[in-house]
Amino acid sequence: MRPKRKSTILETGRQRLAGLKKISPKPDFGSSFTEAAYEQEITGFSEDQDSYNGDVAALDHKQNQLNIREQNLADWNQRILAAVKAQFGPDSSQFELVGGTRRSERKKPVKKTTTNG
Repeated sequence: MRPKRKSTILETGRQRLAGLKKISPKPDFGSSFTEAAYEQEITGFSEDQDSYNGDVAALDHKQNQLNIREQNLADWNQRILAAVKAQFGPDSSQFELVGGTRRSERKKPVKKTTTNG
């Protein structure tokens, strides 16, 4: 699960905008540096962040679905191998074709001998 994005800068902007709205009379910072433009910038960023977080949530959901499908496929893989082994035998070439190791090709366990010296 991916973390959702949070912004302390956005929170700072919201607090400053709230404070700016309480100033009377309204300060004049020039024609392009207005309270409305500041509020629009904050709102635009907030909408983009919300959209991003929505995309992250959708991607998490998709990843969860993919993980479930992968587990189902792993189960199928195991069951197919077992079915071929049951039908054709553990030493058959068919068992080897589907990815099993034939019993006759398995290494025999070697006993370790200890010498007292």
